[in-house]
Amino acid sequence: MTPGKLKMSGMILFLLGLLTGLSIMLFKNPRMGLAAHLKAILNGIFLVVAGIIWDEIKISASLKMFCLVSLLYGTYANWLFTLLSAIWGTSKMTPLSGSGYSGSNIQESIISAGLITVALTMIFS
Repeated sequence: MTPGKLKMSGMILFLLGLLTGLSIMLFKNPRMGLAAHLKAILNGIFLVVAGIIWDEIKISASLKMFCLVSLLYGTYANWLFTLLSAIWGTSKMTPLSGSGYSGSNIQESIISAGLITVALTMIFS
């Protein structure tokens, strides 16, 4: 992926964040909707910055590809799982923003697994 495509991926995520912000009050948990909005905006900016410095990163091609996949998964999944949490009203992994809400066991498990994978991939990235 070229730096330009990485920057465009960031702008798409930024746009998704703007659209999420327009729909905050439609979610079961609007506070988590706000969190999803902010995560998409900030992660979109992060991808744009990563695209700007991409050619300056001096690592092997295979590690660079793994890093790229980690960046894309981590940033988009972060928005997606937070958005799902807002829609479903889960709170196990987000007790501050999810206070007073709860999802089904399967919904809580999906969000927990998703947010754990996001944390691991973003730390690697």
